[in-house]
Amino acid sequence: MADSISPSFPEELAIATDADVVRARQAVRAATVAAGFSLVEQTKLVTAASELARNCLVHGGGGRIRVQLVRSPVGRAGVRMVVEDTGPGIPDVETALSDGYTTGTGLGFGLGGARRLVHDFEVDSAPGRGTTVTAVRWAGR
Repeated sequence: MADSISPSFPEELAIATDADVVRARQAVRAATVAAGFSLVEQTKLVTAASELARNCLVHGGGGRIRVQLVRSPVGRAGVRMVVEDTGPGIPDVETALSDGYTTGTGLGFGLGGARRLVHDFEVDSAPGRGTTVTAVRWAGR
């Protein structure tokens, strides 16, 4: 369990347009800077945020992202992002996480790629009730 610490960036943003995906990336980058991430760590989490926000917009019809600074029980700084939509949901999450699987026109590396870029990753989804993805990356790890 991680504790939340004070933010210096938008904690919650709607994702309804391409510009919102850019704002989500910017908020996550600001959070990674506030958490003391290296440039490589920043890039990994911002890339994951971009994939998840884009999936939210394209496959979920839009939603929101929440960004939090967190601290692990051993004092390590991190960033948690929660991306939620109320779209059609994912019928088979494990298949959706497989490289090459896509329901659109992409290459099918987005969701699985986002999972590889973070330390903790959870997908909660079912047909008809939308999708919530929670991802955490820790600094210096």
